[in-house]
Amino acid sequence: MDSRRRRRRDRRRRHGHRDHHRAGVTMPSMLELAAPGDGVRVLRLNRPHRLNAIDEAMQTELRLVLDDLAADHAVRAVVLTGAGRGFCAGIDMRDFGPSMVRADAPALERMRFQERMAALAEAVWALPQPVIAAVNGPCVGAGLALCLAADIRICSAAATFANAAILLGLSGAEMGMSYHLPRIVGTGVAADWMLTGRTVSAAEADRRGLVSEVVEPDRLAERAVELARLIAGHAPLGAQLTKRALQVNTDAASLASAMELENRNQVIAHATDEAAARRQMWSR
Repeated sequence: MDSRRRRRRDRRRRHGHRDHHRAGVTMPSMLELAAPGDGVRVLRLNRPHRLNAIDEAMQTELRLVLDDLAADHAVRAVVLTGAGRGFCAGIDMRDFGPSMVRADAPALERMRFQERMAALAEAVWALPQPVIAAVNGPCVGAGLALCLAADIRICSAAATFANAAILLGLSGAEMGMSYHLPRIVGTGVAADWMLTGRTVSAAEADRRGLVSEVVEPDRLAERAVELARLIAGHAPLGAQLTKRALQVNTDAASLASAMELENRNQVIAHATDEAAARRQMWSR
């Protein structure tokens, strides 16, 4: 066992984790991880009594689980969703102590907290596997940031979205929202949502392109796994290089530079046994 994997195992033990790579395993506290098969993992935020608001324990566990998913080559696609009637209601301010509401909290302490929260959205975005956010209800604040960091977003007709930080006297720009949201819905719409803090319905989210699909609540989990299985059925290197090219080329300086990356990725993907076998199948 290499040193990085040993450290991850030791951290899981300290925080009460079991081996969460087995199908149907329920995490002992704040997360559930299921393996429906075909290389798909379903990561479910599991504080339904608080609409899956992120407390300190969930913050710690989520980062560890995301690290493990990134290192697991058997995982080809990830579904991120919430237990109960909510996706994620943001940060659970009651859990993080009085410094969450007071103005006199040390600036360095606040900066470290912001960096830890931002690292969660960054870890979702940086997963090598494609991520589908299946938004089943209220998706607010930090929950919206996690949703935006996914590659594909679908939601139920009961879902709502809000950037709530500005309602708390804070900046609406946090956890990568000012980066992701304008790229997804456009600068004008992003400014509307981030400056007003208003609640956005599933219908508006669909109309603005925040989500690619709206389904009935009882169909959401099944549909998310269907999409994940479709992605997981592709050659993993091809899927992961596609994800990275989409991320990088969104900010490409020119068409030429975007094509340069695409050309190199295509050469890399071509030189794999799995890709060769698939081409042989299609050439018959």
